[in-house]
Amino acid sequence: MTKKYRKIATTTLKIVVSIALLYFIFTKIDYNTVITTIKKAHLGYLSLALGLFILSKYFNALRLNLYLHAIEVPLSHRSNFKLYLLGMFYNLFLPGGIGGDAYKGYVLKKRFNVSTKRLVAVLLLDRLSGMLLILIYALILAFFIDNKLFATFKYLFLLAIPIGVVLFYLVVKQFFSYTLAAFWGSFGYSALLQAIQLLCVFLLLLALGITSSVTEYLFVFMVSSIVSVIPLTIGGVGSREVTFLYGAKWLNLEPNISIGISFLFFLISALVSLSGIYYHFKKPKLERTSTLV
Repeated sequence: MTKKYRKIATTTLKIVVSIALLYFIFTKIDYNTVITTIKKAHLGYLSLALGLFILSKYFNALRLNLYLHAIEVPLSHRSNFKLYLLGMFYNLFLPGGIGGDAYKGYVLKKRFNVSTKRLVAVLLLDRLSGMLLILIYALILAFFIDNKLFATFKYLFLLAIPIGVVLFYLVVKQFFSYTLAAFWGSFGYSALLQAIQLLCVFLLLLALGITSSVTEYLFVFMVSSIVSVIPLTIGGVGSREVTFLYGAKWLNLEPNISIGISFLFFLISALVSLSGIYYHFKKPKLERTSTLV
């Protein structure tokens, strides 16, 4: 099978899985209730959530640029943020074509003549750094949830945090030592942007009038963020909603509200990603700089 047909087959499979998962979800919830709930969402809180999501992506781009500068790719942050938005657009709206990371890797390689191996490594480490903080926040939230599912493991959750950080640091030091200077900076940006996204989801809860079981909803969101990274669906559509559905079931949450939160977060993400279409038609000029501004 040629590369072209593999891409078509992969994309088709992702679309089928997404549709199948969404169909499954709508057999388990009251679709009309979910739509009614979303329609009643407070516009002010939604606007604040949108602003915070954009801010989180700004710090996400900053984190990536730390890694790029570590391998001597002197990209200005302004250019990097434009490229980041374009990557978001490609990831969500053009899944059958070129992926966001693949495109970024291609243009950066062409512009700065950097090692392909190192470029792939920093793009991967950028993702893993984010995943580490998602896991850390999930463990912290799990510690504060009063549920028999977690009672036995509460202190193991806290113990796992420093172990995970140390292990990740040692892996980076052993195999990617040339990025070590960016480790703690990227860790800080990851902590900040994930905290902002949690606040974004908290505002979505307020928009839907939810003031109870907040910790549980935030925990399910963190878990769904991990699950949505698995490349089985288009932009995480379906996999995130299934996580919310079963998270609601296991933690005694309202499933319709959970799915509503998931849909609202996806709509915000899609709206911001769509802004990258501008740079699809007007490719950003990759400017050099000696600083991260």
